Amino acid sequence: MTYDANPGTGATTSASPSEAPLIPQGERDKLALRLQQAVNTFVDGPLRAVEEADSVFEEAARCLTDAVAERRGLLRSAWAGKDRETEAETEELRVALRTYREATERLLRM
Repeated sequence: MTYDANPGTGATTSASPSEAPLIPQGERDKLALRLQQAVNTFVDGPLRAVEEADSVFEEAARCLTDAVAERRGLLRSAWAGKDRETEAETEELRVALRTYREATERLLRM
């Protein structure tokens, strides 16, 4: 995935890693449907409905945790263990820092 390292240059690029959905839309839709079904079945089976809601919450949290760990691994691989003496490395570090900031701010807004 590519993104514009210099915002405002007019370059056409795809979303930065910090802007991409953490949980794919299809997975979010499935989880939302399961949660809605749990809510809809509460009257007929309250305990079963709450257990299903708990299961959906657990799966959503796992998906989010996995996605954040994967995103961190991708970010880290872009800069960790590289020679810090080159000018290009400084630019890679600047982009990495900006991406970390954007991703962290996004998490804090949740």
